Amino acid sequence: MSVPDGRGVFDLPLGEVDPELAELIGGELRRQRTTLDLVASESVPPRAVLEAQGSVLTAKYADGFPGHRDYDTCEWVDAIESLAIERAKSLFCAEHANVQPYSGSNANIAVLHALCEPGDAVLGWDFEHGGHPTHYWSGTFAGRFHATSSYGVRKEDRLVDMDQVAEMAERHRPKVVFAGWSCYPRWLDFRRFREICDAVGAYLVVDMAHFAGLVAAGLHPDPVPYADACTMTVHKTLGGARGGAILCRADLASRVDAAVYPGEQGGPLPHVIAAKAVTFALAATDGFRARMEATLAGARTMADRLVAERGRTGAEVVTGGTDVHQLLVDLSPAGEEAGAALSRLNRIGISANAMRLAYDPATPPHGSGLRLGANALAARGFRSTEFDAVGSLLADALEDRVDARSAELSARVQELLAGFPLYGYLPG
Repeated sequence: MSVPDGRGVFDLPLGEVDPELAELIGGELRRQRTTLDLVASESVPPRAVLEAQGSVLTAKYADGFPGHRDYDTCEWVDAIESLAIERAKSLFCAEHANVQPYSGSNANIAVLHALCEPGDAVLGWDFEHGGHPTHYWSGTFAGRFHATSSYGVRKEDRLVDMDQVAEMAERHRPKVVFAGWSCYPRWLDFRRFREICDAVGAYLVVDMAHFAGLVAAGLHPDPVPYADACTMTVHKTLGGARGGAILCRADLASRVDAAVYPGEQGGPLPHVIAAKAVTFALAATDGFRARMEATLAGARTMADRLVAERGRTGAEVVTGGTDVHQLLVDLSPAGEEAGAALSRLNRIGISANAMRLAYDPATPPHGSGLRLGANALAARGFRSTEFDAVGSLLADALEDRVDARSAELSARVQELLAGFPLYGYLPG
């Protein structure tokens, strides 16, 4: 490949500077346009977010925080980060916000750094029961530097066992208890978590990476009044910029900020922080609430359809439904591993996640669970009618184990998508 050099390169579009890369990005755009995206951790960021994240702020170094930088000429990024902070605080009625974490995982690590000393006990939610590895797992910061233990869900109903949480908190006396999940379809009792933490003198950290958008829209129980700190991502139900954020009590602000920088990260990403500011502004609008309402309705519609179709698919909707943007499907009653089902879905133009579920009979690393989310399709404009059609497609694909109907199902996928074009202003 011949790449132009010299000053003129700054004025050339990507397609001329690097056509090979431009074609690869175009391929991803085409994939997104022609795929029913049911990945629960994905959404469709709006044009304003893409513009902010691809802006000239990419060039700026700004180690530190507004008014206290290690670099000069930060007046504009100071104003941008301050705006993002104030919007996050207003959106979630929080006392303090840090918008610098590069990801939700970074946010979790920083909170542990702020609230714990090495060797302190930490109680998290088991990954195979719906939690996140950064809460406790031995391969992450939490597990390497802290004495971690984990709780899970009951076998009989797949709901979090709050009695187990209380018993383990009393036994291990953790410094931090994590609530919040990455793969769970029901609300949590934040008041009970708070009571458990108070009984043992623990901090409560709520990882609301998946449901932050629902909280912002007032459609999910709010953890902020109960938690000492909340961590989140900004690209799942909030549907915006890639990256994380932390909310916390005012008295913990300096500890959290110091844990983020210089504790866990170097220079922040001003272009991403600007995109977060856009995301928080959009999340405060009536239009965003309507989208979240459609997201919830879509997830419940798909769950209802799959429950109704269990007789022919053999698949079970975990807990019988959902309170949130995602639903979990257990394929073990049908005698199938999720990987095989996911391959069939991919072949007809549906993307999702294969998961190991609690009490999964499949041998690791295989799993029998599918995690399905309504975020991305609701952002494209899907409503209950379309989500019911998606549920029907899912049922047909789960039943069709020999791909006898794959051509027909693929055509139905594209027919659904045709009414909801994506990023029409972009070429390709």
